[in-house]
Amino acid sequence: MGKYEAERNFLKSNFYKLKSIKTDKMKGLPQPEGIKRYDPDSKIINLPAVSADIIKKQDIFQCIKDRRSIRHYSEEAISLAELSYLLWATQGITGTNKAGFTFRTVPCSGATHTFETYLFIMNVVGLEKGIYRYLPIEHALMFLFPSEDVDKKLDEISLDQPFVPHFTKKSALTFAWSTTPYRSEWKFDVSAHKKILIDVGHICQNLYLAGESLDLGVCSIGIYNQEAVDKLLQLDGDEEFIIYLAAVGKKK
Repeated sequence: MGKYEAERNFLKSNFYKLKSIKTDKMKGLPQPEGIKRYDPDSKIINLPAVSADIIKKQDIFQCIKDRRSIRHYSEEAISLAELSYLLWATQGITGTNKAGFTFRTVPCSGATHTFETYLFIMNVVGLEKGIYRYLPIEHALMFLFPSEDVDKKLDEISLDQPFVPHFTKKSALTFAWSTTPYRSEWKFDVSAHKKILIDVGHICQNLYLAGESLDLGVCSIGIYNQEAVDKLLQLDGDEEFIIYLAAVGKKK
């Protein structure tokens, strides 16, 4: 067996060979909820309606051509309207089908949408520094808890990579996407995990292109302290855990 054979097999589409597998969907087990529940007494911040009026680059060709990972940011704040647009572009709901599956602004295997969006807010107009979660049905933010040293915590989580808030190179916010794998495992069993990784790539690319259309800088973060970020966001690290992060800020 080659050094990377097992890992490479994970990348291949081998599910059709596993004819003995019966998914939980095939067994008639109930479908897991597609969106994480929350306390209705939580502090909810309604987001501005998404509008094309704030877009600076209407030409999708130019956005694709100009897209780069931007690691240095100015001290300028991001507006709530800009954040609203970025959240809509990455996980916004655009419709539902008869079975209750949501259609979103990003493609997803079997419409299983295993992701939740958490936000580390440092410099967004009208928002307190702290941790938030996006509620896609309501197109709103749920305030989880304040954190005056959120930038310091992010430095620790991201293993002090300099483009996540660090001295003058501060991002205005950082996206943190969690996955609840069983939403996909219920339908796809062992092939779910390959699909989840593909799907989170769709989300982050939409963030890059939406950010470019606003002339914002975006940089994805794939190296981070798993246990630290899950603990900070009060995730169990098994049924739900962070899978990808991305910093966003005004270009310097």
